[in-house]
Amino acid sequence: MFEAILFDCDGVLVDSEPITHGVLRDMLAESGWDMPIAECMRHFIGRTVRSQSALIEARTGQPLTDAWMAAFYARRDAQLRARLQPISGAIEAVRAAHGVTRGRIACASGADRGKLILQLGQTGLAEWFGPHVFSGHELPRSKPYPDVYLAAAASLSVLPARSLVIEDTPTGVAAGKGAGATVWAYCPAAHLADDLRAAGADLLFPSMAELPARWRQVGLGAA
Repeated sequence: MFEAILFDCDGVLVDSEPITHGVLRDMLAESGWDMPIAECMRHFIGRTVRSQSALIEARTGQPLTDAWMAAFYARRDAQLRARLQPISGAIEAVRAAHGVTRGRIACASGADRGKLILQLGQTGLAEWFGPHVFSGHELPRSKPYPDVYLAAAASLSVLPARSLVIEDTPTGVAAGKGAGATVWAYCPAAHLADDLRAAGADLLFPSMAELPARWRQVGLGAA
């Protein structure tokens, strides 16, 4: 059924969202937009900071400058180096995916490449993906557009329709579906389910540790 498995990174492979959005919340508060971390995550999870520049500038009354972004990246990366952990079951799932697809796996993220390389390297995941790591920052359009998943599938010489995407946000689900892939959504919290289904997720699952068994159910790696 599937010839390749394409993983999102943040929230799927690594538990980076609370760290990244904690830094973002603090910096926005320093700039004049103070809000709880939950509200910050509602506004920004699954989206690039720059894509929300109009909202940021309206709430802070200040331009979103390159210097501000550089400071954000520096503070974010310092916290990721100090605190980042893989999502439970993610390393085992990636290892299994590599086996059942004979190496046809990729990481396709809306994050900047520096963050991707840091996170995959720090959690020991980089070796499984090799050169097949794609950042939406380097493509004409980032998620929710399909460009990053189209690029990932092309790098593996696999049709998007024969690819399985693993996502965790409505934005990412829309990107995978827009590419023509089947999308399974990691959904550890029940209140997220409706939004993921509305975005087009084909299947929801609550634990990354379940993935190898679910692949066997659809015939992946059965031989």
